[in-house]
Amino acid sequence: MIAIELMETVTSTAAHTLYALASTPLAEPAPKGIDTNGVVTFFASKIAPILLAVLGVIFIGRASRGEISKVLTSSAIAIVGLAFIAGAATLFFIGDYLIDLIFE
Repeated sequence: MIAIELMETVTSTAAHTLYALASTPLAEPAPKGIDTNGVVTFFASKIAPILLAVLGVIFIGRASRGEISKVLTSSAIAIVGLAFIAGAATLFFIGDYLIDLIFE
């Protein structure tokens, strides 16, 4: 009689354990890729304005000390850098369009 009760307890405990293991997820699904649009949007909306503000403060500080030529040179370099960034973004979108056009 004790053996039968012991066997029923073991089977019910094993059933509960197997049910608990089956109902819990083993692992989360693997990420599908990097959200590049989110990264670009973050940099464009958060980082770029801060960097431009820092450049503005540096330029104003130099101009107040009478270093106008250095300010103009730095401003020109910053404008050329922004033009390169805009060109790279344009090429990114043109390349995406060309890839979609070729592989459709």
